[in-house]
Amino acid sequence: MIQIFHLSFIQNAFLAAIMISILCPLIGVFLVLKRYSMVGDTLSHASFAGVAIGLLINVNPLITAFVFTSLCAVLIESLKDFFKGYSDLILPIILTFSVGIAITLTSSGNVSANIESFLFGSILTVEKSDLVLIFIVGIISILLITLLYNKILYTIFDETGAKLSGINTKFINYIFALLVGSTISVSIRIIGILVVSSLIAVPVAAAMQFKKGFKATLIISILFSFIDIMLGLFSSYYLNCAPGGTVALVSVFTLVITLLLKRFRK
Repeated sequence: MIQIFHLSFIQNAFLAAIMISILCPLIGVFLVLKRYSMVGDTLSHASFAGVAIGLLINVNPLITAFVFTSLCAVLIESLKDFFKGYSDLILPIILTFSVGIAITLTSSGNVSANIESFLFGSILTVEKSDLVLIFIVGIISILLITLLYNKILYTIFDETGAKLSGINTKFINYIFALLVGSTISVSIRIIGILVVSSLIAVPVAAAMQFKKGFKATLIISILFSFIDIMLGLFSSYYLNCAPGGTVALVSVFTLVITLLLKRFRK
């Protein structure tokens, strides 16, 4: 296994996976607490449209996915004022809009690149430019969450109380929406559009079985995420298949193991 680290594409994929394994559960734990985990699935489909736009205009698809997904994340937050009491309707609206764009562009014949590497993930196509973008977005996201940690947490648990205490909850929600969008857009190169939302929610679900505090749950979910991605990447290399599927399967197996351990402890 150590020998494959001499391959440059494995090195790129490994470095990207480290950052993604931190980012996804870091965002996911807040989404799960907010009971808004399906946002990840909606924005992953939005990234599909962003990728299609990038391939069409011959721009790095990760950049266009980042821009389009972030815009959709902000749009979701903006539409809450129009659908008060029915905020769950916003997600299928954005999903329908994004998938419509993606299918129209990819089926038109104008997108010549292999879209499957973005749908299912690929360890062969992670380039240095992708790696730089992933780390820039990752570091900025981690810094923002660190700086706004208490305000984000307070807003998620009690938005009304946070607003009364002087916190600009609207601003916090927009910042967090951008963080979700950016995390998903930079993760699709490795994990794939179809399963990136699973890496946001499933490691957090596994970590929650230990019934620890918030910070402990966050650390455990990052550990599970790292294990899931690493095992998934190496499995995909030796099985000669897309890493998205193997990462998703490993994450589900990890969750099942934690559920069984919880049952045996009782």
